[in-house]
Amino acid sequence: MAAQVLRRKTLANLSAHSSSLFSKSSFSLQRLITTLVLGEHEGGSIKAQSLSAVVAAKSLGEDNSISMLLAGSGASVQEAARYAASCHPSISQVIVADSDTFMYPLAEPCAKLVHLIQQKGGYSHIMATSSSFGKNILPRAAALLDVSPITDVIEISGPQLFVRPIYAGNAFCTVRYTGGEPCMLTIRSTSFPVPLTSANSKSDVAPISQVDLSTFGEDKVCKSKYVNHTSQDSERPDLSNAHIVVTGGRALKSAENFKMIEKLAEKLGAAVGATRAAVDAGFVPNELQVGQTGKIVAPELYMAFGVSGAIQHLAGMRDSKVIVAVNKDADAPIFQVADYGLVGDLFDVIPELLEKLPEKK
Repeated sequence: MAAQVLRRKTLANLSAHSSSLFSKSSFSLQRLITTLVLGEHEGGSIKAQSLSAVVAAKSLGEDNSISMLLAGSGASVQEAARYAASCHPSISQVIVADSDTFMYPLAEPCAKLVHLIQQKGGYSHIMATSSSFGKNILPRAAALLDVSPITDVIEISGPQLFVRPIYAGNAFCTVRYTGGEPCMLTIRSTSFPVPLTSANSKSDVAPISQVDLSTFGEDKVCKSKYVNHTSQDSERPDLSNAHIVVTGGRALKSAENFKMIEKLAEKLGAAVGATRAAVDAGFVPNELQVGQTGKIVAPELYMAFGVSGAIQHLAGMRDSKVIVAVNKDADAPIFQVADYGLVGDLFDVIPELLEKLPEKK
């Protein structure tokens, strides 16, 4: 009897002790969430997608300490660092790697830099956007760190619990990360919009630290090299962040006819998009492609002209707030996701719109 009582007391003490340990462990885990965001910059400013990554990082936990890593060369990266230090209240530190090695965002040196920063900082999470920048660097960095990245995250349910689309966006799966640190993610920026009150509302400035690159040796054999950079000089908004997107498909038949889409976009102050078929036909450059293998957009208004609605294209625009479709085929799949649909010939509809819409002021 005495042995039984003693055993019960011992079990009770062990239970209380383990409960105490568990609560302390949970508390320390919450406090130890630290995130490194790979920032993308251009012209001395941080791209909007990177601020969406900061918003996503904040979803990991309220006490999350968020650092933004910027790699580049010269005055441009230093200016971008000053901008990042004051552009969002959730950024607690800006880390700058200033070297000619990072003049162009090549995968090999940037991934090696992430590996170096992780060894020094010991972050619990590393995050980038699902842009060509993030998709180029983060998987290689994950390989160097011997972890498996989780890509295209659209929702964060906890520090180790994420939702991502599968089957071209027709289904969603919840993924629990059980690997070692760091947990590496790419997020869809359209799923983590930056509140207007958050951007440029920071009262204090985050500290800026320079990375010691004295131990950073360049690879003797680099598998990629910078060739050139091309961009369209246009006053139209960037496709990834535009509030209105006007997209044309293969039904436009030629690059000359595609100019109607561009004229309509100018009148609406919209960005221009295209289907893969239109890009493959040479109507427009591939930087305008919307879809699973192009850019993911979620504007307030998405207008599709001559777009059939292939599943790969729908994966890139189905999150748009209002979808308007014009197609002469009444059975086109695009009408299944459209809020407003018009069965008609785009060569009649677009000129009429151009005639009746007022000029942009």
